[in-house]
Amino acid sequence: MKLYLVIPCYNEEEVLPETSKRLKEKYTALIGAGKITPDSKIVFVNDGSKDKTWEMICELHKADPMFRGICLSRNKGHQNALMAGLMTVRSECDAAISMDADLQDDIDAIDEMVDRFHEGFEVVYGVRSSRKKDTFFKRTTAQGFYKVMRAMGVETVYNHADYRLMSRRALEALSEFDEVNLFLRGIVPLVGFKSTQVTYERGERFAGESKYPLKKMLAFATEGITSMSVKPIRMIATLGFLVFLVSIGVLIYSIIRKFIGETVEGWAFLAVSIWALGGIQLLAIGVIGEYIGKIYLETKHRPKFIVSEYLNDD
Repeated sequence: MKLYLVIPCYNEEEVLPETSKRLKEKYTALIGAGKITPDSKIVFVNDGSKDKTWEMICELHKADPMFRGICLSRNKGHQNALMAGLMTVRSECDAAISMDADLQDDIDAIDEMVDRFHEGFEVVYGVRSSRKKDTFFKRTTAQGFYKVMRAMGVETVYNHADYRLMSRRALEALSEFDEVNLFLRGIVPLVGFKSTQVTYERGERFAGESKYPLKKMLAFATEGITSMSVKPIRMIATLGFLVFLVSIGVLIYSIIRKFIGETVEGWAFLAVSIWALGGIQLLAIGVIGEYIGKIYLETKHRPKFIVSEYLNDD
């Protein structure tokens, strides 16, 4: 089995030396056990880093051909960088594993992923066994995210990020998904094929800062929902219908009060109604605008990524 490991990197100079060291040790052990072939590779994808990440990747490749590097022309975001790596190597390997560079994903889970591949599984998801190490806020928001995604009809694997193994056939199928707005956690389950899960304990980040602060996490969640589901638009239609029913009720109530000689008292009722309907309309316009914006980006057919340099054995 020729295994490629694809690792997106953005400003990872602090963690890259340790990451490359541990991964080489893991690959050496897997090769020694006969689970993967000696020509298996570790591929770092530089996502427009501003530090010395790319220079370090070049040094790793020069010192050891086991390491390869892909440099994007500019920063395109984690999902696009991951896609760039997978699509670049898909024809060269039997399977590829994607993971982050921060060593939070347990590299020992690679052994079990490889075993599941040899058993005939073409997609193997790495799933966190628990979230005990997370803060209360992060644990609550993460669980809420998966529940919202499920409610929206988006098929995702609970407690799974982007740590997964995909066979060459699964990668070729993934390449058929041509959308610009990428949400791989929702797209990969749509690929199908025989799949399974392996569980692992997620550790602390080895060094550096998280590349997903709250603002980016919220943007990522919004991207996932609007890229994979039209339920928010349907909810607007339902809300509009309910507001229409309420307005009919208010109209009947006003007519009855008029005939019995009473008038509606105060401006509070009118003011609240105007503000409520105005807020609902703005919310509806915002949600619809989000979808129109995505349609706009899709119709441009802009490339999801541009590879400026690929360090391989040639």
